[in-house]
Amino acid sequence: MKKGFPICRQDMTIEEISEVANRYIESEWRPLYESMHEQLTTAFAQFEDAAYGLYLDQLMPFIFEQLEDAGFSTMEKLDENDFVIAKWLIFRNSLEKWGTEDKRSRIFWNVIYDKLGNAIGTLLTEIPHSHQKFDIPSAPVIYSLRESLKERVVQGIRRIKESG
Repeated sequence: MKKGFPICRQDMTIEEISEVANRYIESEWRPLYESMHEQLTTAFAQFEDAAYGLYLDQLMPFIFEQLEDAGFSTMEKLDENDFVIAKWLIFRNSLEKWGTEDKRSRIFWNVIYDKLGNAIGTLLTEIPHSHQKFDIPSAPVIYSLRESLKERVVQGIRRIKESG
């Protein structure tokens, strides 16, 4: 991963964090996708959607590590049966309701807390993907919401998807 990306600071708003994360993703997603495409196509034939987890395991940790280095907390208590990818994306905190089989969209959410434990908002990570073959048709996108309660986060996701 490139070293020249903006570093997160403790005084950043949730919107500023999503801007930094999107700049990073925009720069890194395609080269990583291309470098891993053959491996992930093979993995998709064997493990289907789990291949996207292998990709995200390489793309996403940098963002969350930057947040933690700045003093933010991003992780909640895990349940025994939780399935987590990229160390921070928890499947029970995600929705996949949009698109066709060849162009689906899953959105994960992570509530972000400052160093005092106060929720500053939620980062939404949208992963476009196909269920028919390994394909990420466009860059993942990070959205921000000021909300932190699950019901309001889900409403915010629906607003974003239905207006876009």
